[in-house]
Amino acid sequence: MHNARANGKEAMLRITTQKKRGKTVLSIEGRLAGTLVSTLEQCWRELRGASADDKWQVDLCGVSFIDASGKVLLKEIHRQGGELIAEGCLNQAIVEDIVKSKKEAKTQNRKDRAKGSHIVFYIVLLSLLLNAGTARAQSSPKAQTLPAAAPTGVMRLTLEQAVALALKQNPTAQIAILTAAQSEQDKNMARADLLPQANAHISDEAQKINLRAQFGGVEAFPGLPKTLGPFQLFSAGPRVSAPVFDLTLWNRYLSAGNRASASQANSLSTREQVILLTVSQYIGTLRTVANVRASQSRVELAQALYDQASDLQKEGVGTGIDTLRANVELQNEKQRLLEAVNDRETALYGLSRLLNLDPRQKVELADSLGFFDTPQPEVENSIEAALANRQEWKALASQLKAAEFQKKAAWDSRLPTVRFDGTFAYVGTSGNTTLPTYTYQGSVNLPLFTGGRIRAEVASAGLEIRKLEEQRADLRNQIALEVKTALLNLDSARNEVQVANLGVQLSKEEVDQARDRFKAGVANNIEVIQAQDSLSRANDNQIAALYRFNQARADLARSIGQMEKVYAK
Repeated sequence: MHNARANGKEAMLRITTQKKRGKTVLSIEGRLAGTLVSTLEQCWRELRGASADDKWQVDLCGVSFIDASGKVLLKEIHRQGGELIAEGCLNQAIVEDIVKSKKEAKTQNRKDRAKGSHIVFYIVLLSLLLNAGTARAQSSPKAQTLPAAAPTGVMRLTLEQAVALALKQNPTAQIAILTAAQSEQDKNMARADLLPQANAHISDEAQKINLRAQFGGVEAFPGLPKTLGPFQLFSAGPRVSAPVFDLTLWNRYLSAGNRASASQANSLSTREQVILLTVSQYIGTLRTVANVRASQSRVELAQALYDQASDLQKEGVGTGIDTLRANVELQNEKQRLLEAVNDRETALYGLSRLLNLDPRQKVELADSLGFFDTPQPEVENSIEAALANRQEWKALASQLKAAEFQKKAAWDSRLPTVRFDGTFAYVGTSGNTTLPTYTYQGSVNLPLFTGGRIRAEVASAGLEIRKLEEQRADLRNQIALEVKTALLNLDSARNEVQVANLGVQLSKEEVDQARDRFKAGVANNIEVIQAQDSLSRANDNQIAALYRFNQARADLARSIGQMEKVYAK
């Protein structure tokens, strides 16, 4: 059974895994929102990489809230084969939407393949008609498509460059942009229903009329034939139709416009989340790089101390136990170096995946962990800035307006609608004998009995509005919590950096004094080994403090909706 817990000074996310009936069950408890989404994503990647062939089942029964970025991550988990299980109306609705979107995508692919199947015959026929020279050219080695060459060299990335690549190439960001563009086209289709529609009609037909069927019998008219025709009938002209008064169509158009605005805001929110994931991965990779450098420095120090102990033993001043202790410490530091290198390479692979780079492309980081002291913002001002800038808040406001217009559209469907339809055509037995004709009409439609459909539509729209209002209240509290937590973590991390820097300085002085005492024969190298351990802990504390400070800055920028402003300059 595997346990993972993400806490700190913010909401807790508990992740556990266990085997059940041939499946690996990943149980999630807590809020799947904000920075906790990246925690689940990292845990999923590690577990998936370790057990790629297992069947996965993701239990969301213990999740209390899922935000937009959490939904994107769950959709990716489901795409990779994870079965989603949820309880509660909201979570079940999210899971059903994820499963439904995947089924619709598969159905659309099957339809596209079916539509394209009839083209196979024409492709085969066209290939048979190609001349022999063209066929030889296509089969020659020069005309063959060669696989893409492996990238050469090492790509050095700054944090700003990594963010730019993520916004350009990350599939999640691109899908969000396409979804927003699709919503814009839905708005255009709703607008088209309000505009006049015109089309041209041309027909040339032959008719033969049964006079007995038309007049009830022809026996009363001696000499008249039983049928009339055949004769030609030619018709050509435009047809026009337009709504004159229809509040339902107008409100649906306004609703579609607000849905498009909500989709655009969701796209920007996803863009912010992609930036946060990129920044977090980049900072985490910087931490592993710093760990490698610190480990290399400790290995060099341990090697120097081992050489010093060996020299003293050869001179008859030191003892064999001192040399042995120094050698043990050297091997321990080499082991830590190997682990640090492995963590660095794993983090670089994760960054390449997030940036959607070629898997063969080697990546190096051009930046390093640093401390940029910034003034501590005020809580109230930060919350107000978050409510003004957060795209999730704007998207929910647009969704609420769209639901209100949808309710008005359902209510206005009780009112009469007025339409105009007209036709102008040249009609005759041939193109040379046509005469101009026209037909126009105005119509009024008033619904009298709809079987309760209108009342149900109004009630459904009202329930949607209430649901969105509840989500809005919850989102407001969530934003306030994220801002307060980010400010608290930033202040704490700033103090941790100061303390960690002082600890490193003192540890280095302790190592120097211990070495001098050992060299002078005042003490054995136990003090040196202890000083080395103290320096190792101090280095780890300093790297962790710098990482937490930079991550806290990123979390604060995300909580107030300024990720792109700060990191995508």
